[in-house]
This record gives sequence, C-alpha cells and structure tokens, in this order.
Amino acid sequence: MSVQTIARRYAAALADVAIERAEADEVHQELKAWELMLTGNEQLREVFANPTILYDQKRRVLNELITRSRVRPTTANFLQLLLKNQRLTELAEINLRLEQELDERAGVVAATVVTARPVAKDTQEAIHGKLKGLTGKKIRLEFQTDDRIIGGLITRIGSTVYDGSIRTQLEILSTQLARS
Repeated sequence: MSVQTIARRYAAALADVAIERAEADEVHQELKAWELMLTGNEQLREVFANPTILYDQKRRVLNELITRSRVRPTTANFLQLLLKNQRLTELAEINLRLEQELDERAGVVAATVVTARPVAKDTQEAIHGKLKGLTGKKIRLEFQTDDRIIGGLITRIGSTVYDGSIRTQLEILSTQLARS
C-alpha cells in the first residue's frame, strides 16, 4: 500500500475524531509543530526510523516529548498510535493529507497566488474576493513572490493553474515568432 493511501486513511480517521471533539485546528497545528521538530532534528528522526531501537525506548522518548510539549490528548494519542504502527516517520505526509481532509470537510479551497513583488493588502483582499466568487467556496489563500515571473500573477487553486505571468506570455510569444 502506498504512503499516500496510508496517510489519507490516518488523516481521515484523525479528522473524524478531531472534528467530533471540536479541536481540529488545534490538533492540526500541534501536529505541524511536531512535524517541524522531527524534520529539524536528525537525532530524533534516527531514533524513530531505526528498526534496531526497541519500541519501549522509542515510546519513552515519545512520551517524554509529549509531556514537555503539553499537547492535547487527541494529539498525544495519535502520535502514540503512529509510533505503535511504525508510521511516525510519515507524519509530514499525514499532515498534508489531514490539511486537505479538513479543508474539504469545511468547504475550503486552498489557493496560492505567486507574484513578482509583494502585493498590497487591499489587492490581496480583492484577489481573495475574486477567487471566492470564482470557486463559490471559502478560500485559504497564500501569497508568494517569485521575481522570475517578471510581472502578472500565477494562481493555483487545487490542481488548476491560471498563469497570467509576463514570463509565460513572453515564452508563448517567442514560440509563436519562432514558428513564423
């Protein structure tokens, strides 16, 4: 079974519990913090990934970290389940799927807008309104900058990309001129 399939199953199950307990956002944020801690600490990654380290030793390390981080019981139980099932090293993929699952259940669509330079707040709000009207859903919008696009913007909504960048327009024009 693929990591994505497994991650989707864990994420769906966790979403059920977290939504039922009205703590979905909090659990998601705690797990994101854990993901950053695990990816940022090579020794921790090695402890949890190494099959030669006994489960009881891993459990003691995990429980100590849980105590220090003071996460809610739902998060703690989920981390312990991942350790027991040898899936703690897949937390990043599970978090990605959890975010998608929570967004889907809340009717939220994730969108990213890439511009050459930072966008003013009023322009961000106008773009947000346009995208909300376009999709008919709530939008979780992230703005990024990439000076390579020269100008214009590139918008990603789910798997759909709207590319209105100057760079792409110049590439299209160059291709058309080369054919002439």
